[in-house]
Amino acid sequence: MKTIIGVDRLDYTKGLPDRLRAFEMLLEEFPEHRGKVRLVQIAPATRESLPVYQTIREEVEHLVGRINGRFGDMRWTPIRYLHRGFPQDLLTRLYRQSAVGLVTPLRDGMNLVAKEYIAAQAPQDPGVLVLSRFAGAAEQLREALLVNPHDINEMARALDRALTMPRQERWARHSRLWQCIDTYDLADWRDNFIQSVANSDAEPVNLTPKKQGTA
Repeated sequence: MKTIIGVDRLDYTKGLPDRLRAFEMLLEEFPEHRGKVRLVQIAPATRESLPVYQTIREEVEHLVGRINGRFGDMRWTPIRYLHRGFPQDLLTRLYRQSAVGLVTPLRDGMNLVAKEYIAAQAPQDPGVLVLSRFAGAAEQLREALLVNPHDINEMARALDRALTMPRQERWARHSRLWQCIDTYDLADWRDNFIQSVANSDAEPVNLTPKKQGTA
């Protein structure tokens, strides 16, 4: 059984409904994966008192129930949906054991989950990262399978490609991804920032208010 893992706050920016629909399309268009793959979606609560977050939770739970009811059987549950947080050591083991890391926000900042997934992989037999083009990490992680999170068909095809990718290609992609996150770390960002400031020729900004003229 291959595992696709997603770890996201239950937030409307994370694109969870579209992700679930893409997984549903994978099972519909590529029936050879039925009974052989599962999606584990971890989605801790956030701001549940706001109506917009209550709505997204209801939509996600409805989709999980529909997909499991449509494709599941007595031996196989397509989606494991966990509406709570987990400690980092357990998440690391889940990342390492998963064939695909699915990080598909509609818009996002850096998104460290993508980098955590890469760092957790076994180098000799790594999984594949499927990453939204609209996550900040996509600027660096070019060897991931980059997708438009609004395009359900594209995501389903990317999932099929990730699940069937030969080990040699997985190894080559992971090697370059690992080199990227190992090189461009916090210390590198700090040094580049300090150097940029030192090299700046910009005039200092005067924040002192100008005196008003007298009548």
